[in-house]
Amino acid sequence: MYQNREMTSSKLNVKSHKGENELNHYSLNQFKTILVTGGCGFIGSTLIRRLLIETDAQIINIDKMGYASDLTSIQSKLKEIGEKRMNRHKLIELDLKDKDKVADVFSSFNPDIVFHLAAESHVDRSIESPEIFISSNIVGTFNLLEAARNQFASMKGLRSECFRFLHISTDEVFGSLGSDGYFSETSSYDPRSPYSASKAASDHLARAWFHTYDLPIIMTNCSNNYGPWQFPEKLIPVVIRNAISGSSIPIYGDGQNIRDWLYVEDHIDGMLIAACRGQLGKSYCIGGNNERSNLEIAKEICEILDRLIPNKHHHQLIKLVNDRPGHDRRY
Repeated sequence: MYQNREMTSSKLNVKSHKGENELNHYSLNQFKTILVTGGCGFIGSTLIRRLLIETDAQIINIDKMGYASDLTSIQSKLKEIGEKRMNRHKLIELDLKDKDKVADVFSSFNPDIVFHLAAESHVDRSIESPEIFISSNIVGTFNLLEAARNQFASMKGLRSECFRFLHISTDEVFGSLGSDGYFSETSSYDPRSPYSASKAASDHLARAWFHTYDLPIIMTNCSNNYGPWQFPEKLIPVVIRNAISGSSIPIYGDGQNIRDWLYVEDHIDGMLIAACRGQLGKSYCIGGNNERSNLEIAKEICEILDRLIPNKHHHQLIKLVNDRPGHDRRY
């Protein structure tokens, strides 16, 4: 479910960054060079696989190739679509905190649109090592915004009118909800962990660069993603792997923390629609309308595995463990 209900068409109108003349019907194929940061992460690699199939664009993938980076799914898709399209994907191993090298990428490839997904994203790791999150999510975003701003200032005509910077964020910046209601584009920011605080800061930077420098920013905030190729430290892969191996399945606190689960391909749908039709300077919440408590998720997975592997009682492996600090109750 896309909370912005007007965003329904894949063939879309694009307006100039000044909000002036409406252009002809516009599609993603009119972006000839697409820059994706964090393209070897779970969501980034899903986006790149989609772009390889649905566009003819050159795709520049900036990724620092950290612990959660994985090229396997992209390489599999490249083999599937054949050698002709294989050369359209270029991986640049680069940490966004290197400001000069980030600027070099923009001057070398002059992208028509940027999808900024690169981020440290695991809450537990942010509690243990917050400095890494400040460096990656705040400083890295600043460097990217500055490189994009410098390129945008030199663009002319239609390329300037159509340039886009998509800043991909999370619902965690809004903090914790009560027992009912939903986050929306007007929700107040109330981050509770070093991860969500660093993402909130990057959101504020992106919005400031729109208002101060007219950089054509569109921002999205998504709920919890799941799907193929997700890194195994996340909840659903942890439950599946531990259950199959017969290991304990740890669930924080009383297990009643609630998340809205969004299938990653549906997230990409919303992201691409926002890229082509979203209003510049605005943010869009993308959710799955699929609330489950962590304990419910674990039990549902165990029930499925019980059917697939008879005579096993996987739910017996579920173990409630001490809650983590600042754990949001519901979002």
